[in-house]
Amino acid sequence: MCCTYGLNSAYFSKVIIIFIFYKKGFVLNCKLAIIFMLSILIPTYNYSVVNLVRQLHKQAKESSIPFEIIVVDDCSTDIAIFDKNKKIKELEFCAFLKNNENIGRTATRNLLANKAKFNQLLFLDADVYPKSDSFIKLFLSNMDSSEIIFGGISYKNEEPPKEEILRWKYGKSRESLTVKQRIKNPYRTINSGCFLINKPLFLKINKELDMQKYGMDIYFKQLLHKYQSKVNHIDNPVYHLGLETSKVFIKKSLEAIETICYLEKNHQLNNSLIPLQKFYQKLSILKIDTFYLFILNKLKIKIENNLNSSRPNLVLFDLYRLNYYIEFKSKKSV
Repeated sequence: MCCTYGLNSAYFSKVIIIFIFYKKGFVLNCKLAIIFMLSILIPTYNYSVVNLVRQLHKQAKESSIPFEIIVVDDCSTDIAIFDKNKKIKELEFCAFLKNNENIGRTATRNLLANKAKFNQLLFLDADVYPKSDSFIKLFLSNMDSSEIIFGGISYKNEEPPKEEILRWKYGKSRESLTVKQRIKNPYRTINSGCFLINKPLFLKINKELDMQKYGMDIYFKQLLHKYQSKVNHIDNPVYHLGLETSKVFIKKSLEAIETICYLEKNHQLNNSLIPLQKFYQKLSILKIDTFYLFILNKLKIKIENNLNSSRPNLVLFDLYRLNYYIEFKSKKSV
């Protein structure tokens, strides 16, 4: 027989505790089982999440835990995809909601967290997919005292079309890291494409992300560090499937640099958090940052041609972004 109790504590967040009584010979024994309750949260915009939701739903059901899946559409303009996504609400424990206007991923995640019934939040981007059939179980087995769990990001080995190679190559080289590599920089190597986090911690941090700018992930990581959040890196990656074209990826990368400059100017971001900032500081100390701009601007078109080619060079991409960072920082108003 078993007895079930709800528990709300800082250590377990919200879980179900089950005392299982069983007879072994003439002795009545009792063992403790802890069942976590999970909210799976997915923001989407013009991207089909049907296959992702079905897979997560299947795995969550097999895990025999109380769970919910909530998808919020951020006012998609593609009606066909929107109508397709709507059908997920027909699945048990699944909900589909729509924003009346486009508010961005940060605000949509905040909405999802507030809608969630449970205190363990598993956030996934719309364009990821679990690599393992035990994806949910692996997260559940690591839900101890950790406040945030990151399983990693992976990329398919098959080379994508030419226009997506820069994003694919960058992801495989810079984002697809082993647990051993990630734990050397536990906060900086978190990728917001998929992570599990304690609800109170997420709401505390997310309320400080009070602007709709691309590239706020860097500030999210710094806040995790600021609050000394307990991070657990495990081997449980998702594939990143929604690769942008090289032109779009370059554009987004430059927008992320603008966000870094904005946060620095407002004293919200450490100015030596990432290699880009550290390298700029070295150039500045040596007083050769202006010379660097002069040289890179001469090579700018050739570098852009390379980045949009079938064999993009990531070192050139780093130099290109550093050039933009120096240029943007030199502007009078950011």
